[in-house]
Amino acid sequence: MSVGIAMGLVLIIFGFNASQTGRDESGLPDAIERISPADGDRVLRQAQIIVDFIEGYEAVMFIDGMELPTTRLDELTSSGQPATPGAQVELPPTAVFDPGNSIISFQPQVGAVIEEFTQGEHQGKVLYWKILDGRSKARVYTWQFETD
Repeated sequence: MSVGIAMGLVLIIFGFNASQTGRDESGLPDAIERISPADGDRVLRQAQIIVDFIEGYEAVMFIDGMELPTTRLDELTSSGQPATPGAQVELPPTAVFDPGNSIISFQPQVGAVIEEFTQGEHQGKVLYWKILDGRSKARVYTWQFETD
């Protein structure tokens, strides 16, 4: 009976050590904190695509192999003048990079390169690099998502 209990404890400990949860299970590179939609997710045709990086990275986004034009939030102006803190600024129909939060996002909309996602599988890809290293040392992360 003692041998049976000991074997049971060994199997339980082995199970805990072998399991993957959270960050390990996601398979994301260390530079990426989260993506939405996640790899394999099903989303609506107007779903926003978000990639959240750790501090110190820049990126550009590709959907189905097409590089999306990118606008940096810190370069937006209001009526030709730099926007004042708290001011309303209309976002262009491009991918938007927020350097303060290290997030790049894209919302399909009228006037954008992609106005809505077609039904089926799509490939998201980000080309990202450390700000200090520059784009010449960029890395790539690719994932898939589906729309209904």
